[in-house]
Amino acid sequence: MSIDWFRDLIICIFGLVATGVLIFFAVLLYSIYRRTRSILDLVKATAANIQGISSYVGEGMVKPAIQVVTLIQGIRQGIDAISKFFKK
Repeated sequence: MSIDWFRDLIICIFGLVATGVLIFFAVLLYSIYRRTRSILDLVKATAANIQGISSYVGEGMVKPAIQVVTLIQGIRQGIDAISKFFKK
């Protein structure tokens, strides 16, 4: 056995170890990718729920409140107009 044989053996062993390490990192990165993607999907669903809730609040609560405020303001302006009419 010469030094050439040992050199070739080391190169083959290194190649096998490097291939194993690369496969391990590929599996690890894919696992991280899947977990990150599922977390992002959950965040997207939560954002959609928040958007739906804010839309409901806007349509169900704020819109009627604006109508009531507008009615009160109209009544006040009507009373002001009538009071100005009788003052003169």
